[in-house]
Amino acid sequence: MYLPSHFEERDPAVLNELIRAHPLGAWVTTVDGALVVNHIPFLLRADGTLVGHVARANDVWSRFAQTPESVVVFQGPQGYITPSWYPAKREHGKVVPTWNYAVVHAHGTPRAIEDQDWLLALVTELTNANESREQKPWRVTDAPAEYVQAMLGAIVGIEIPLRTLTGKWKVSQNRSAEDRAGVAAGLDARDDDSLAALVRRRAEPLK
Repeated sequence: MYLPSHFEERDPAVLNELIRAHPLGAWVTTVDGALVVNHIPFLLRADGTLVGHVARANDVWSRFAQTPESVVVFQGPQGYITPSWYPAKREHGKVVPTWNYAVVHAHGTPRAIEDQDWLLALVTELTNANESREQKPWRVTDAPAEYVQAMLGAIVGIEIPLRTLTGKWKVSQNRSAEDRAGVAAGLDARDDDSLAALVRRRAEPLK
């Protein structure tokens, strides 16, 4: 990933926060010399391990054994930035459109897990994490036990102990303070609060 220093995010807490807020990762592996991409909702555990699962019918789990490493891409807030938001447009006109975004690349070596107890614990953890926002959270135990066991037989767990996390926060740090304020205001008007907040959070002048 092309990563100018002023766009790099190194704080592990910030990187982890993005993963937990946007858990659907694009998991990239190599199978038989070809890139394979699967979109998997992951949990990031406190020990720095990503866990998720794929359908047993998706043979990626049995074919990545020769792959030394994989990467999971987590995409945070993103959006088009019009140069009309820059005061610089009115001052000298030397502006162009761009795209702002925050992204984390998580590198690690995956392994497949077929143990039924491990899988039950995983789907319970995934369910509880995502149902916590619901007024009446659904629980795994709400389904018949034999049905749950059948569903567990149809998936395979994926565990990726992370070797590196790389973050890129491209949120107008290369613009003047006035232009950054214009971007944040424009995003507010577009009701893009998440991206506007990132722009404001990175509002410190370049060093």
